[in-house]
Amino acid sequence: MAGEIMDNKGRGDVSWSWPPIHPEGRKYGVAVLAASLVFAFLAWETLAWPLAFLSLGVLAFFRDPERVVPQADDAIVAPADGLVSLIAEVEPPKELVDPDASGTKGLPAGPVTRISIFMSVFDVHINRSPISGSIQRLIYIPGKFMNADLDKASEENERQHILVERPDGLQIGFTQIAGLVARRIIPFVKPGDIVAVGQRVGLIRFGSRVDVYLPSGTDPQVLLGQKIVAGETVLARIGEQKLLEGVAQ
Repeated sequence: MAGEIMDNKGRGDVSWSWPPIHPEGRKYGVAVLAASLVFAFLAWETLAWPLAFLSLGVLAFFRDPERVVPQADDAIVAPADGLVSLIAEVEPPKELVDPDASGTKGLPAGPVTRISIFMSVFDVHINRSPISGSIQRLIYIPGKFMNADLDKASEENERQHILVERPDGLQIGFTQIAGLVARRIIPFVKPGDIVAVGQRVGLIRFGSRVDVYLPSGTDPQVLLGQKIVAGETVLARIGEQKLLEGVAQ
């Protein structure tokens, strides 16, 4: 299925399969499974069985399923699986706004809409690019490990800012934020890399959050409390503004 074009007229070939495990997680799953087998060999079943189940949980955490990514030019897709936990008008982080050492411009100053996506330990933790373009910035900032659901986590937690610029100059900034359990943000890209919309750009180990900063004049097409899917859910359409309402039921 990878790389195959699918459409809403039935084009494409689909079959169910077990999601692959990202290489970053295989070593952890194998290590826990090996410990389980050692305890089983020693007849310490009270430890062997919990570790065996834990190894399955670790492998499930690092699952990396294929996604069918929308190819519309105006679509900004979700960079993370999870729950839309916050939608707010904020100033973008200065690391995404201020010119960098080379003088390259960042996001325009001024309030924009920020969508915060909370990832629990049960969500897929591979993060994807919301648009196609070049990686202009990738800035890691050490910090605290507070609950990623808190608004102030955007400014105080360990985080990594990523700025992507399309060929037409449109820029989207987003931030990977570590949480209470998360202890490492792992990038798959570097400044200068060219990425496709929905391409994998990194992961955060063991639960946290991703903030997306929409361009000025663009409203979210997702609702507070909505469950979204990385690389598939359209967060917004560039330049489109409208009020959307939903009912929790």
